[in-house]
Amino acid sequence: MKTVYYTASSLDGFIADPDNSLGWLLSRDIDEHGPMNYGEFRATVGACALGATTYRWILDNDPNGWDFTLPAWVFTHRELPPQEGVTFTAEDVRTVHAAMVEAAAGKDVWLIGGGDLVGQFSDAGLLDEVWVQYAPLTLGGGAPLLTRRVEMRLEEHARNREFLCARYTVSRPG
Repeated sequence: MKTVYYTASSLDGFIADPDNSLGWLLSRDIDEHGPMNYGEFRATVGACALGATTYRWILDNDPNGWDFTLPAWVFTHRELPPQEGVTFTAEDVRTVHAAMVEAAAGKDVWLIGGGDLVGQFSDAGLLDEVWVQYAPLTLGGGAPLLTRRVEMRLEEHARNREFLCARYTVSRPG
């Protein structure tokens, strides 16, 4: 079981543009069955966590609406529309991570984003891997991939059409 941040980023390190939009990403050419693809990754996941902004974007922009079939925790202090299988929390990531691991039943925990939430998991020593699909564009601003320093080691890289895909393990002190 691992806790994994799987996301896409612009070359200048943003996961969403200044308007919190992912429109820049959705128009890109990627092979859904190519290297480091979402489907194969998703099959390894048993639970997920995301921030309120990411959750709200999915609700507002995904034409299929919320379609996750796995337990999800949304870290927020806001009132948000409920969805089946979603737990809203403002608790410390360490406390919630234990419940996520239990719910994942031996599968991985996926940190969907954003970057500050993932940083909290890293600060707590709970982040194991970071997978990034780098799109060939710059945004010049927006939501950062990560909001703090995280030391990593490159384990794997591949090209998936327009994307440079990389998998890193998080280096722990000691």
